[in-house]
Order: sequence, then structure tokens, then C-alpha cells
Amino acid sequence: MASPQEAPKKQFALRFISGKYQGGEFPIAADREIYIGRSNELDVVLVEDMVSRKHARISWNNDALIIEDLGSTNGTFVNGEKIKRARLKEGDRVLVGTSIVRVAMIDTPAGMSTANEAEARAKLQTAATRSTSVKTMTGSIDELPLVDLLQLFATSKKSGVLVVTHDDDVGRLFLRKGQIAFASINENTELGPLKSIYRLLTWDTGTFEMQGPDDREFAEELSLSTEAILMEGMRHLDEVRRLQPQLPALTARLVVPQPLTPALKDLTEKELVLFQLAWNAGRVGTILDRSRFSDLETWEIVLKLTQKQYLRVEA
Repeated sequence: MASPQEAPKKQFALRFISGKYQGGEFPIAADREIYIGRSNELDVVLVEDMVSRKHARISWNNDALIIEDLGSTNGTFVNGEKIKRARLKEGDRVLVGTSIVRVAMIDTPAGMSTANEAEARAKLQTAATRSTSVKTMTGSIDELPLVDLLQLFATSKKSGVLVVTHDDDVGRLFLRKGQIAFASINENTELGPLKSIYRLLTWDTGTFEMQGPDDREFAEELSLSTEAILMEGMRHLDEVRRLQPQLPALTARLVVPQPLTPALKDLTEKELVLFQLAWNAGRVGTILDRSRFSDLETWEIVLKLTQKQYLRVEA
């Protein structure tokens, strides 16, 4: 009598989500040590200048998945933190050189203790041949959120221009040793760098590419740390999401009711500025772009003006 078919087993794998080897995957078998580095003698071979010959080791023993940096020149980072030794779990992101790897769980067919490592190595090399530049980091912000990516770059002190594409919009963040010096969206100088960053953090779909350093100077260079900017940016994001059910569409128009019943003298200075802007611009998206306030503050004032009947929303 045939024995019942065994169910697939779960095992860890390293899934390359950015960098030269994006799209590759390497399995990690139980009771096995995986060595990562530039040397051809290792298990996971990453041919990059920023990767040491013997860079890191990952082992899975007694249900613990452990990564250790082996004294590499440029370091190993887990979720944005530089580590010597750390325990990994599903979903963690590891930065080695210009490659970002996500720890994933995969199914192993019954009867197999691990996927074919030779095949995995071959797929990594195939992914590498599709890359146009060793130093280019590309990926999807659907899989690697922008806030996580910027935290990784801040900790690893990377310099360059991070180009983010979302629908028809293109954002650029200028990084100097991990710190954001300037940012723009569609090269719109009216937005200002901080407002641009806060808006970029709301993008949850699209792609990114890390390009080479750009040493140009900007009139509005940022002095805040990347950590402080991201903390405030995430606060803005949370508040905008809370307000979302009440917000008009970007394509809607804000019009002044005729006759205007409430008195203009009762408006604060900021409310009066937004009222005038709505009078001149009309479309919600244009008002957000031209407002000198952050998107969050602009939305808050717009809601007050509509609730007090200074403005009316028209589709």
C-alpha cells in the first residue's frame, strides 16, 4: 500500500530584491552554513567591489537563523542596522554590498531536504548578466518601502541620487553619506525638499534606482538627519491616512459659494492664504502643489474651510 504523499516542507531562502542579482534566490538548508562573498569558492558569490572576499555567514541551527559579518570592509546590515551577529526572521532585509536580500519562506518538495543549490547559483549569475551596472541598485517600492530603503542608506552612509518612479511622477532624493540633502518631484521647485519627501513617503507602488553621486549645491539644502525626517514623514503619512475618508479627490475643484455667508475676518492668516489659493487655483491637486504648507497642514486647513462653508467641493 502506497504511503500518503508528504506535504511540502518549509525552509528559509535569500530572495534578492534589489541590486545586480535582483530576481535571484538561494535556499538555506537546516544544519547548513552559507558563506556569502566575492570569492568563487563560496556558496553565494556576489561579484561587487563593495563585497569582501568572505563577507558574511548564515547558518540555520536549532530553529535559529543566524547571520554573522566576517570582518567585511563595508559591513553587513539587517533592517538598516549594522551588525556583527544577528538573528534573522522571515521578512528581514539584509544589505550586502549593493544587494538587498529579503529573508523568505519557501516550500520544499517532499523528499528533498533543500532546493538545488547549483541551480540557484546559476540563476543568480543569470540575473547578474541582465544588470547594466554593478553599482546600480534597482527595485520595487511595493516590495521594499521607501522608508526602509532610506533607513538602509542612512545606516550604510551611501551617497547618490535615489530616483523613484510612481505612475507618471518621478521623485529624486539626493543623498550624501546617507543624509538627504535635497529632494524634488518632477523637478517642481515650488514643493520644496521637505514637502517632496513627505509626499514621496506616501507612494506605495513604483520602482527605484540608485544612481551615482551628484555634488551640485541647492539653495534649500536640508540639515535635519534622515532619521528625524523619516520620523516626521511617517507622522504626516499616518495623519493623512486618518483623514483620507474626508478628503476630496485631487481632480475635484474647490469653489467659493456665492453669496459667501461666513465672514473672511474670522479666518486665521493660514486659512486666508489657503482661501485665496483656492479662489485662484480651484483644482485640489494644484492647491496642494502651490501651497507653502505641507500636504498634511494643507489638507487640514482645506477640511476646516469646507466644514465652515468658506469652500465647496465640486467633482
